[in-house]
Amino acid sequence: MIVRMYFIQDVPFTFDELPESAIYDKELIEIANKYYHYEPEDLYKNSFYLIDEEAHPCLFDLDLENPEDMPLFNEY
Repeated sequence: MIVRMYFIQDVPFTFDELPESAIYDKELIEIANKYYHYEPEDLYKNSFYLIDEEAHPCLFDLDLENPEDMPLFNEY
């Protein structure tokens, strides 16, 4: 699956799924194949590490260089 990954200081912590049509985009597939393939466990560990350090940008108020590039979460 090709996804949009989110990183903080080079640590991947979450992702957004791309539309199903992305799997047919040859240019996007070539770009994705150049990058590391993450397993769900990688994100799980990294996300909990950031939570433990109170550095998870989706859960804690942080001064971010590009806050507009963070994933959007529904507020309850």
